[in-house]
Amino acid sequence: MRQIAGHSGAGVTETGAWPRGTRNAEASVDTSESLLVAGIDLGSTNIKLLVTEVDGTVFLERQAPTPWVTAGTHTEMSADMLMIVVRGLLADADDEVRDRDRRVGAVAITGMGETGVLVGADDTALTPAVAWFDGRGAEEITAFPDAVRREFGGRTGLPFGSQVSVAKLAWFAAQGVDLSEAMWLNLPEYVAFALGGEAVAELSLASRTGLIDQDTSAPWPAMLDALGVTGNLLPRLVPAGTSIGIMTGGPRRFETAVLTVAGHDHLVAAEADQPIRADEYHVSLGTAEVLLRVIDQPLGRAARERLTDYLINEVHHVVPGKRVLVAGVKTGLLLRRALHAIGVHDREARTLLDQAVVALGPSLGDGGPVEADGARNDDGDLRLTFVADGARPEHVFRAVLDNSNEEILRLIAAMDAELPPATSAVLTGGWVGMQSVVDARDRILPDLSVSKREQETAYGATRFAARLLRPTTTSESHTRSNV
Repeated sequence: MRQIAGHSGAGVTETGAWPRGTRNAEASVDTSESLLVAGIDLGSTNIKLLVTEVDGTVFLERQAPTPWVTAGTHTEMSADMLMIVVRGLLADADDEVRDRDRRVGAVAITGMGETGVLVGADDTALTPAVAWFDGRGAEEITAFPDAVRREFGGRTGLPFGSQVSVAKLAWFAAQGVDLSEAMWLNLPEYVAFALGGEAVAELSLASRTGLIDQDTSAPWPAMLDALGVTGNLLPRLVPAGTSIGIMTGGPRRFETAVLTVAGHDHLVAAEADQPIRADEYHVSLGTAEVLLRVIDQPLGRAARERLTDYLINEVHHVVPGKRVLVAGVKTGLLLRRALHAIGVHDREARTLLDQAVVALGPSLGDGGPVEADGARNDDGDLRLTFVADGARPEHVFRAVLDNSNEEILRLIAAMDAELPPATSAVLTGGWVGMQSVVDARDRILPDLSVSKREQETAYGATRFAARLLRPTTTSESHTRSNV
């Protein structure tokens, strides 16, 4: 196992509804001074802001908890609270940028998929952002036509279930929200819009909604009909990294920074340093754990149907023209719930637990005193079975790691049936600071390298921002387009 510092579309242009006027009509970069770039990562646990030099040297980083509110099985956040946190991070960073007499020239936003906000005709949020792991919509999507449910995996590249955005949309409609006059923005798209950018649908995030046909890279008419909406539900489709205007109303040293949506967080992290090789797994372990394989073209509906039986996605990558296989496991969510259950709430206690788990050694299939379940990507409910006496906290944590290892091996077998097996893997994400987690993955992933960069996703976003700094002035069209 190697330690490394960092792992080395379809556009629619017809003018439709939702005119944005001349808002940010000129997106220009003044290259006469030394500019910084920033990446915002809207994570499931924390929202991170990373500011770097154009060459990638870290200038500063800030983070704050994601402002979820949980009531029973429901988890959501208001659009207002989301923007209070984002603007607070920007304002805090602005002080240091100003003190060092610098300015930010470009900002890229990345973050979680599936979660988004419905925006009304007056540009205000009509709904809260419902968490991707919230089960709302599961009942409502059973009312979709048989053909839509049957063809869903092959068309969209996603498994049919409550995690996809269309389930949230169906639930909102059932609560009385009028979808016909609303626009759906995934969370990074909404933040970019609220900061002054054009309303756009970035392809890797749009691919996670259940609205996009992966063969046409356009909205799937049968799904729009099932929801009772038109193509105007989505704004203009753009590739990751498209310049969408400038920041307005932000802190002084961020004001007029060019904005872009970098795309789905796990994909952005994977491209932080260099392209993923075709024979490589990129494994990002945050609240969700995601295994990625990059492919050059769609595998086709039949292969997508087979893969979605294993909850594996085939969707647009953040690299134009590329696709990815995305295999998810609820590892981080279960690990977090395990820590809470066994009373581990601070860094010191977590370090001691980690050491105790490492001392136990590997246990996959050895019949330890605790068994865990819940790692499947359509699950996430931590279930512990105490099968013998003498169970300690480290046995609980190791059991969760074993359960996720078993699920990852099942997913790898499904991907290997469609592609030549990968020969190496890179592990990134917030959990790689625990040696017990790294050891667990080293037992099942080939030729494993571990990234020690703490903010891989935010860093990847800064690379998208850096590409926007060019000595030209671009004219942007700021209208909602008919797709």
